[in-house]
Amino acid sequence: MRELIIGLDLGTTALKIALFDKNGKIVAVSTQEYPLLTPQTDYVEVAPQTYWQSFKNGLDDLRKKTEFKPEEIKALGFSAQGETLFFLDKNGEPLRNAIVWMDTRAHDEAQEFKRKFSDSTCFSVTGQVSFEPCWPASKVLWIKNNEPEVFSKIDKILLIEDYFIYRMTGQFVAEGSLLTSTTYWNINTKEYWPEMLEYIGITREQLPDIRESGEVVGKLNEKIAEELGLSPETIICTGALDQAAGAIGVGNVREGGFSENIGAALAICVPVATPTFDPNRNMPLHYFIQKDMYMVHTFTTGGMALKWFRDVFSQAEKAIAELLDTDAYDLLSQEAAAVPPGCEGLLMLPHLTGSLAPDVNSQAKGVFYGFTLKHNRGHFVRSIFEAIGFIIRRNIEALADMGIHVTELRSLGGGSKSAVWNQIKADITGKTLITVDCDESACLGAAILAGKAIGLFTDIEKACNEMIHEKDRFVPNHENKMIYERGYNNYKKLFKDLESLFEVANKE
Repeated sequence: MRELIIGLDLGTTALKIALFDKNGKIVAVSTQEYPLLTPQTDYVEVAPQTYWQSFKNGLDDLRKKTEFKPEEIKALGFSAQGETLFFLDKNGEPLRNAIVWMDTRAHDEAQEFKRKFSDSTCFSVTGQVSFEPCWPASKVLWIKNNEPEVFSKIDKILLIEDYFIYRMTGQFVAEGSLLTSTTYWNINTKEYWPEMLEYIGITREQLPDIRESGEVVGKLNEKIAEELGLSPETIICTGALDQAAGAIGVGNVREGGFSENIGAALAICVPVATPTFDPNRNMPLHYFIQKDMYMVHTFTTGGMALKWFRDVFSQAEKAIAELLDTDAYDLLSQEAAAVPPGCEGLLMLPHLTGSLAPDVNSQAKGVFYGFTLKHNRGHFVRSIFEAIGFIIRRNIEALADMGIHVTELRSLGGGSKSAVWNQIKADITGKTLITVDCDESACLGAAILAGKAIGLFTDIEKACNEMIHEKDRFVPNHENKMIYERGYNNYKKLFKDLESLFEVANKE
């Protein structure tokens, strides 16, 4: 009988379920999208039952795509969006909609924390560089201030992974990689932050028990197993923050590793063996998926700039792609490949929604600089590719200033599908870039954690060796790196020279 594992990725706008064998091969995958509720400006919510129903729909879809016996599924692991909050009453029922991570209603509460504790304290205690409206602590205080009738009935406060574990096992369990960004968890002690809990007005008993990633929680509740059509012998395991799970899914689990995920944003994950705090307080520190390991994790503008360019200036490519049943991004990559490195002087700043770590500037704007009559659309596309490469190198330099030295890059997400872009990133950074043959890296990371938890593998590194298979390797081209050296220096200078103009433009 086969031994199968479910990797469940609980995303912002969609849930993915991937069924893997113990060699890391995908047996079947299903994606279930769901809408975000935005009742007011800055509010983003989802009904808890929407998530659960999407999970059930995904399982039904898997059954249509492949045959499997319930008893073949040995374990289920999680990859989860961070910060999304659930509030349950004493009967375990949700008191209101879940508040999604991108919800920023808690502006006043974040400012209150800044005054009470200070951002420097936030960083030293939690690893997060500042108190922000999106962090769960701010939102819990918002509930207290604005929905007192809900606050008075709260028995448990859970993150999305915790909620699914509760629905499946009846247990209240959380793990560090998701707890890090709550700002009510102390990354140094790996316990809840007592002073913060007291200030908010909640107790330790209202929060789940703390476990490591990749641990067995328990077997699937019999009633829930019947509802889901799974075996009650299926073991439910703790998972990880989606970006950490994605890092595992491409084999980035050792110190010196570096994974980059280009979707709408560019997310960067760098495992470290000890808590390593950025002296400039720009690079957030998270708990990682291996016991007593940590992760420098940042994000900033990524594929959003390319998507904007595609949607605004590449209608013809979109139409051709639909006609040929291909991807418009592939066509844009072909145009970029025809342009020489350096884009013949065209330079781009991709900060369409501001710039984040390590060059934090919320007022930064997108810029194309240096274009002339000789430049065509391919130049503009390639300049976007190169701009994201420059941001990756900028992060590597910031890490070096912290004493963290990157040895190689591992790429996942939509940006990893472009060979042209991958070579650009390797050339700009001077680091070999590796891609893997699984497109569902976060689900695979979740499955690896579950496989380790139930003893299919002795440790995470062995699991990665068994389940992850290298696809392509991009070695830096020395001649191109020399060209990009000039472009990178110009990128940094352009960003610095425009800072005052960004400030003026933001006031207009």
